[in-house]
Amino acid sequence: MTDITLGQFIPGNSCIHRLDPRTKILLMIAYIALVFLVRHMALFVVPLALILLVLLLSHIPLTYILRSLRPIRFLLILMFILNVFFARPDGGTPWLAWRFIVITREGVLSSLLLALRLIFLVTGTSLMTLTTSPLALTDGLERLLSPLRVLRFPAHELALMMTIALRFIPTLMEEADKIRKAQMARGADFESGNIIRRAKAMVPILVPLFVSAFRRADELAMAMESRCYHGGEGRTRLHQLRFAWADLWAAGVVAGMIGIVVVVGRGM
Repeated sequence: MTDITLGQFIPGNSCIHRLDPRTKILLMIAYIALVFLVRHMALFVVPLALILLVLLLSHIPLTYILRSLRPIRFLLILMFILNVFFARPDGGTPWLAWRFIVITREGVLSSLLLALRLIFLVTGTSLMTLTTSPLALTDGLERLLSPLRVLRFPAHELALMMTIALRFIPTLMEEADKIRKAQMARGADFESGNIIRRAKAMVPILVPLFVSAFRRADELAMAMESRCYHGGEGRTRLHQLRFAWADLWAAGVVAGMIGIVVVVGRGM
C-alpha cells in the first residue's frame, strides 16, 4: 500500500514543477499517444529517454518511479502469461506446441509490448502527479474544459471530483494500512490459507475502510458547505495560469519525439 505513488505530490521548484498544469495535462495525452504509437521494441528508447529527461530535470528520486511499478507487478505477470498462451497471430512462428498450448514468437513479442506500454503509462502518470499539486491539476483541467460550458458541461465539478479522488488515494491507503495493522494486533491472519480464505480475511479491512471513506466524504461536504462553497461561479484564483516559453519548449520536445517514433516506425 505504501508503494502507491499515484496522487502524491513532491514540492519543488524545478522547471518541470513550474510548467503550466494545462501544458502537463496536454503533454500527458500526447505521451499516451506516443506510447501507443510504438510498434517495435527498439522504439521504446524514445519514451524511456523522455522519462529519464523529466526525472533529471524535476529532481524526483528514481525510487519513487520504481515504487509506482511494484503494485502492478502481479497484473503485469498475469497479462504477459495470458497474452503468451492465448494470443495466436496468424502465420506466427511457433516456439512451443504441446496439445492445445501454442507459444509463438509473435505472441511473446506482443506480450512484451503490452507489458512495456503499461509500465510506461504508469510511470508517466506518476511523474505528472508527483510534479503537479492537486490544486494546480484542478485549475488546469477546469480551464481546459471551460469551453464546454456552452454545452452545459460541468467542467468545474468534474475537475474538482477528479482532484479530490487523486488527493484521497494516499489517505485511504494509509487508513487501510492502519486498519490492517490493528486487525493483525487482534490476531487476524492475512497471509496463510488459499486465495478464497485470503479474500475472506480482507473483509475486516474493507468494511471499516468503506465506513471511513463515507465518513470522510461527509465531513468534506460539511466543510465545503460551511465555507459557502457554491461551485465555480464567481470564483477568483490567487495564482493565474499563464503559458511561458518553457511550456513551448516542452511541447516541442514531445512533438519531436512523436515525430521520431512515427517516421522511424514506418521505416522498420
